[in-house]
Amino acid sequence: MVAEHLCFSYGERPFLNDISLTLESGKITTILGPNGSGKSTLLNLFVRQLLPQKGKVILGNQSVLKMKEKEIAKKIAVVHQHNTAPGDLSVEDLVGYGRAPHQSFWKGRTDEDQEQIDWAMKATHISDMRDRNLSELSGGERQRTWIAMALAQKTDLLFLDEPTTYLDIAYQMEVLNLIQELNRNYGITIVMVLHDINQAIQYSDQLIILKSGEVRYVGDVEGGITEKNLHEIYGINVVIRYCPINHCKYIIPIQLRKEAG
Repeated sequence: MVAEHLCFSYGERPFLNDISLTLESGKITTILGPNGSGKSTLLNLFVRQLLPQKGKVILGNQSVLKMKEKEIAKKIAVVHQHNTAPGDLSVEDLVGYGRAPHQSFWKGRTDEDQEQIDWAMKATHISDMRDRNLSELSGGERQRTWIAMALAQKTDLLFLDEPTTYLDIAYQMEVLNLIQELNRNYGITIVMVLHDINQAIQYSDQLIILKSGEVRYVGDVEGGITEKNLHEIYGINVVIRYCPINHCKYIIPIQLRKEAG
């Protein structure tokens, strides 16, 4: 998937400026940046939830702007930051809505639909809660259910906008481990927006780092997470250390003491 010279404005205020980049197939790409840098806006341009003032997004050999809604939904699945559904809806019924792009108005659920629904629940480890209502689920269980609904679309591309929002640290790790598992075990290309830099380091293959509506870095984690880059982008001082347990580096924000005057 390729973005070519994307520009987007809210009213007369420019927000994203001339964004050109390529999402690597089969990888986990995380979009990072300070608040207001355009992370969710860029994701929504990729999935055609927003339309650019200039530029285009190419999927395969076709602009997503020229694709029909059902055609896009067969190629791209999205889990948004805020998701709502009736509390008395069952897990299986919610996951089943992911089959909508593949269904005809006059046909019910087919064997193929059920097979994909069953697979999506198995892949997200929620098969044993298929008959439970959404109101009975924890935050982490609910998020896994929304991801399962996206997987039921049977796409090669999965976009997630801040998938760990409102979750405590245990559920955050659970969801991120699941995302990594989906990528490693099933080859799904994943693009997600995160705020936590250390989580992005641990769970990403590629980073896109934005600041003030512009791309400041695209590439692997090693090249993007440097003390210099983080100071320039976030305006913070950090030290970088290496964790021998998960073989990842991690950042520690530091507050420099003012010189005594």
